[in-house]
Amino acid sequence: MKKNPFVANHLLKKIDKLNIQAKKEIIITWSRASTIIPTMLDHTIAIHNGKEHLPIYITDRMVGHKLGEFAPTLNFWGHAKNDNRSRR
Repeated sequence: MKKNPFVANHLLKKIDKLNIQAKKEIIITWSRASTIIPTMLDHTIAIHNGKEHLPIYITDRMVGHKLGEFAPTLNFWGHAKNDNRSRR
């Protein structure tokens, strides 16, 4: 037997409520471990990356992935120009 995908309960309730009302609002969440399911399609979900909420529009190609995959927590700015440790 296979387990069902994890979706935070509060997130699922908010999405179902918006689907019934046929509204489009930004849903704010801290649940990066939630799996994207087909009922989330065409919604914008703001995912927390540790500093701020990044709004992500859910498309059909994202189904099955986790929300945290689309909100990177680390931004690589490149190596420092005066970094001589790698040239030893």
